[in-house]
Amino acid sequence: MRITHLHEAAFPVQSTMRNAVFSFAEMTTSIVAVRVDPGNGKAPVTGFAFNSTGRYACGQAMRDRFFPRLLRAAPDSLLDDAGALDPAKARSVMLVGEKPGGHAERSIPIGTIETALWDALGKAQGLPTAEVLARRYRKRPMQQKVSVYVGGGWYRPGGVPQDVAEEIRRHQASGYTHVKIKVGGAPLQEDLQRIECALGVLPDSTHLAVDANAKFGRDEALAYARALAPYRLRWFEEPCEPNDYGLMAELAAAYAPPLATGEDLYGAQDVFNLVRFGGWRRGQDLIQVDPPQSYGMDAYATMVLDLEKQGWDARCHFPHGGNQMSLALVAGLGLGGCEAYPGVFGSFGGFADETVVQDGFVQVPQLPGIGFEGHNALHALMTSVGAQLR
Repeated sequence: MRITHLHEAAFPVQSTMRNAVFSFAEMTTSIVAVRVDPGNGKAPVTGFAFNSTGRYACGQAMRDRFFPRLLRAAPDSLLDDAGALDPAKARSVMLVGEKPGGHAERSIPIGTIETALWDALGKAQGLPTAEVLARRYRKRPMQQKVSVYVGGGWYRPGGVPQDVAEEIRRHQASGYTHVKIKVGGAPLQEDLQRIECALGVLPDSTHLAVDANAKFGRDEALAYARALAPYRLRWFEEPCEPNDYGLMAELAAAYAPPLATGEDLYGAQDVFNLVRFGGWRRGQDLIQVDPPQSYGMDAYATMVLDLEKQGWDARCHFPHGGNQMSLALVAGLGLGGCEAYPGVFGSFGGFADETVVQDGFVQVPQLPGIGFEGHNALHALMTSVGAQLR
């Protein structure tokens, strides 16, 4: 089994939604296609991935450094003991010549390529990537059903607090039971009105989470914590800069309900620092790393296993992204649940077209690989990139 071709192309994420910090109107993402020859006379397979949402396309680094390193590597150096492609060894090859630290500059291009290799590996073995992950890291079958929650409550021009209630009713009609809405993009009192409107249509406050997208400095973060605490929401996500571990610890000491963060952390060391110095509480607080933005699926799985040794249940992990890549990891590793972004990020949002949400759960598609072929709009973009492999 060997890698024969790689290609990247940038696409707009097709969204004008706004959180507390920025609009997605200019956001782009990289789609990667990797051609793999399985050997033994089998037909080549093509793996795909994209670098999630919230970070811009990163193809230049791929073309300048990471694609050439993979293609120069001896094919046998990228294989496991069974002769299958080993994405962890591919990541190690891509890191040769890279200075320690500064993860975000390379964790996203490397992680996207690595995730595409997992898609190719699943296709070569005729298995869902979730099943490949489950067998490799859990020594058991994948989960067939996964808990999902919907990320919504975006700020819209001319919006009013009551819009949140109408949006949640639509999500409930689609089968979702748990919702996350934005805070920090409006004054505190208006955000509290939005929360009240949301709670008016949900069974109780444990069905609602809020996300500040790292907007707040110390004073505003603490003010929101004091105002939100009586609601006892499912979680309060990204209240401040995620690498400000001192402020994170201060918030954890002052805010009794669960906190969450992680989509802006780009390697296991960042997460370990959060746990060691950020006051994160085992059995309560949540970790939401974005897999293709943090060195890929093997790095994510290894982080989960290392934290388990420290007493962190796998169900504390809710990978960011709202896409099939995160869904595969949740099903493969038995994580807490998966985010979903229906109708928000154009071709890049949502799961396979036939996926049905029922009582807050989805059945994981059984397509080989990550399952992009079941998402027609996204797969059409990926096929256009795959056509450039030569």
